[in-house]
Amino acid sequence: MTLRKNFIIGLMLFALFLGAGNIIFPPALGQMAGDNLVIAMLGFLITGVGLPLVAVLAIANSNTGESGGLQSIASRVHPAFGVIFTMIIYMAIGPFFGIPRTATVSYEIGIVPFLTKEVAQSNWPLLVFTIVFFTITVVLALNPAKLVDRIGKILTPILFVIIGALVIKSLITPMGNIQEAHGDYASQPFFRSFVEGYLTMDVIAALVFGIIIINALKVEGITKKEPAFKATIIAGIIAAIGLTLVYVSLGYIGATSVEAIGLQDNGGAILALASKFLYGGAGSTILALTIIFACLTTSIGLVSACAQFFEETFPQLPYKVYVFLFAGFSTIIGNFGLTQLIKISIPVLMMVYPLAIVLMLMSFIDKSFGR
Repeated sequence: MTLRKNFIIGLMLFALFLGAGNIIFPPALGQMAGDNLVIAMLGFLITGVGLPLVAVLAIANSNTGESGGLQSIASRVHPAFGVIFTMIIYMAIGPFFGIPRTATVSYEIGIVPFLTKEVAQSNWPLLVFTIVFFTITVVLALNPAKLVDRIGKILTPILFVIIGALVIKSLITPMGNIQEAHGDYASQPFFRSFVEGYLTMDVIAALVFGIIIINALKVEGITKKEPAFKATIIAGIIAAIGLTLVYVSLGYIGATSVEAIGLQDNGGAILALASKFLYGGAGSTILALTIIFACLTTSIGLVSACAQFFEETFPQLPYKVYVFLFAGFSTIIGNFGLTQLIKISIPVLMMVYPLAIVLMLMSFIDKSFGR
């Protein structure tokens, strides 16, 4: 496989990781960390980027060319455990939480600010938006062989340009000076941000998206472990570099924004006000496009990953049927039951997350135990 193709796969992986939550948190960290931004960002990058990169390496290590991914890693405990554990994670981070949330977050941050109060309080705008959002998701996820080109070549560059416009403007005309740190970020900035990076749960995302990487390599004709291992590592490093640049840049925006917009409760508010400060009325449009494109790429990745896993596990239904099922289910949940499902899914994810990390780390040393 050419280096260019490997680079595009890395860009795809970067875009899959960069959901709305990943964009919103760094500005909040920047505001709170203030003059401790460097040490705080270091802690966040270790767990928010470093651990997912290790997870990608675990995927590469588990990939035999014919099989690999989370189920392959978990099956080393027991084949039945591998199926059940993997299914729980895919359902929890997929249709029960992650997929519908990509649409609702896009709507709340990207669409609601442009609606009148009366329209925003009604139900039909969200319904219309989720139908359109998941229709686009289905169209782009329907052919997994084209995921790399559609996300890596098209959506990711668009996302880079939009985020870049915000970051470059903030560097050319800073909103203010970096202020003092607040709260825990004043006394223990490294450990506070270290924990926050852990709580992004991007390790699970890396393990879930592993199936997309493996199948993308198969499309390129890479079916042997050594070249697959090398290609996956390169893609992971490219994604990690991209995430680091975005996180540091957004953290800087947050750190320099206090003088202009004051302390805000969350990163979404920071980005909204910072975008407006930097670009005026056009700032809201820039932020809306950033969030929608970030959520769309994550939605496509999650739907495709879930569909690929279930097709391999339960081949009675083809991939395309699973794509429609997950997108349709997520449309319904996004409109009527997301809050209730989040109450169930988050505790489940928090429970299995440490186990996923242990399995990930054990995948590197299992041969020491004769496995």
